[in-house]
Amino acid sequence: MASGPGLPDSLVLEIFLHLPHEAVLSAGFTCHQWFAVSRDEFLWRELFYSYYRIPRSVPRHPAAASWFREFKRLYDSIPCVEVQTLKEHHDQVLHLAFSHRGHRFSSCSKDCTVKVWDTEKPDGIISLVHSYSMRQFNWGYTQFSQFNADDTLLLVSGVYLGPHHSSSGEIAVFSLENYTLLSRVRNKPYDVFGCWLNETHLISGNLHWIGNMTSCSVLWLNKAFQDIESENVNVVKRLFKIQNINASTIRTVMVAHCRRHDSPDLLLDYEAQSQAQAQRTQQHQPLFFDLGHTDSEQEEEEDDEDEEDEERGEKRVSAHLPSYNPSGLQHVIHGCQSIAARDRELETKVARLMGSRRTKAPDPNLVSPSAPGEGEDKTYLLFTTGSLTYSPHQIGIKRIMPDQMTTSGPVLGEERSTEEFFDSLDHVIDIHGHIIGMGLSPDHRYLYVNSRAWPAGCVISDPMSPPPIAEEIDLHVIDLKSLREERRSLRAHRAFTPNDECFFIFLDVSRDFVASGAEDKHGYIWDRHYNICLARLQHDDVVNSVAFSPADQELLLSASDDSTIKVWRSPRMLRLTQPTRHPPRARKLISSLLGQRRANLNGKP
Repeated sequence: MASGPGLPDSLVLEIFLHLPHEAVLSAGFTCHQWFAVSRDEFLWRELFYSYYRIPRSVPRHPAAASWFREFKRLYDSIPCVEVQTLKEHHDQVLHLAFSHRGHRFSSCSKDCTVKVWDTEKPDGIISLVHSYSMRQFNWGYTQFSQFNADDTLLLVSGVYLGPHHSSSGEIAVFSLENYTLLSRVRNKPYDVFGCWLNETHLISGNLHWIGNMTSCSVLWLNKAFQDIESENVNVVKRLFKIQNINASTIRTVMVAHCRRHDSPDLLLDYEAQSQAQAQRTQQHQPLFFDLGHTDSEQEEEEDDEDEEDEERGEKRVSAHLPSYNPSGLQHVIHGCQSIAARDRELETKVARLMGSRRTKAPDPNLVSPSAPGEGEDKTYLLFTTGSLTYSPHQIGIKRIMPDQMTTSGPVLGEERSTEEFFDSLDHVIDIHGHIIGMGLSPDHRYLYVNSRAWPAGCVISDPMSPPPIAEEIDLHVIDLKSLREERRSLRAHRAFTPNDECFFIFLDVSRDFVASGAEDKHGYIWDRHYNICLARLQHDDVVNSVAFSPADQELLLSASDDSTIKVWRSPRMLRLTQPTRHPPRARKLISSLLGQRRANLNGKP
């Protein structure tokens, strides 16, 4: 019987527009005509916007080859399938960090160990390589780790339980060749965390209280190990000395290198994307920031301060915290119990006046725009800080000059007059909320910030009583080239702890995705270009940290208070790693059945 005329393409397309994408793909195998229509670009553009609920004003990803492939990328390349659960830790897992090559990762935990894992086994199973306990050094727990640029050293930050039950921090450096401990560095307060500046030097912090509400944060550059041939060379050097007011302190330091600001992996400005596509050879002039002792000497300075604290006794209480409470808060609360609000306000005014007279003026030459290409090697120190209350609500930025990259030269840094007691901040970005996490994009162009917002229009009259914070976590995106916030904040994850119990939730950024933990027992993944949440990763307790593999963004790790590390891979990667079983071809199957039937008819077994 002859078949009738086929449906016109326009009618088939209209029908497909009303079908879910799975049905469209299935229908495409009916005939050649339907297959051609099922790959129509207009069809997949409509399916893309409707399925992912993306505003039509948002353009397609600049690297996408077609709407069909872009739909498939978001559907098939998200690391949302749990493939392994690591249970070697015996307490809450607080942080995860990949090596730059992606062949190793480290984990920190309340069980006071740092563990190193292998990700390159042929069978794809992640295995434990080494575990080191820091209890022998009187640590309470490990909280953060970071590989240096060439993956030869591992920085591990933790809470050091010193005399009088203090909660100062300490940083340890390990060799990844033989897992030996190379050095230990004081870090006060502990939530400075610490970070690498380059392959051989790391940044730590110290805190000196000047009054009940006023303090001074000192950031130190430390050599990771002492060379035998350079034993007379400094191993530490002071980078910056910054005044803190209203009980705030500097925390969460990280380094941003501006080598790729003009050629990022992904431009988040849609208009800039269009211009880049239309004029790929156009050169954009960079817009830069508004930059306006020996080891024993550092220890002596800290010891002298501790002795002064003990002598004052009733007047001051050391900034010692038992857990993740904001550093210095215990000191401030006890110190302020006997001080009236007007006295605190007076101290802040005096501190501001002293700071204005004792702070080094910014260099006006650093404020003017740089010539094209001049900013390629600029380096910036980013950290959380504040000016209104003890909870961190601002991002501080300091430029690190080339002569500050090593510990050579004066231990106390560059020469300065007696009047220039403090360093000024080069730029400040106010988040208007309690900052609980930060992460850089791989190209260091964008800074992602987790925060819990304050009520709109709130006024802070008492630094010790910050505004209530929202349960929703906002994920801000800051362009470090223009120093402005890009688009609207991402939102899906939640947190429930109040101001004085708020803790850090680590996030991570890959080329196309950003992921974060949350207190609602889930990790979350968003697409950086489309600003949409793509996946929720379930745990049995708070998710503290997530980490993408730098070698493959379709591999993600998540760490939780349930003492586990979960390994997530994309559906696409799972198909590629599983052995393919090709079904027998139709002709071979028919021949096999016919042969079996003949054998049965002939009476053969």
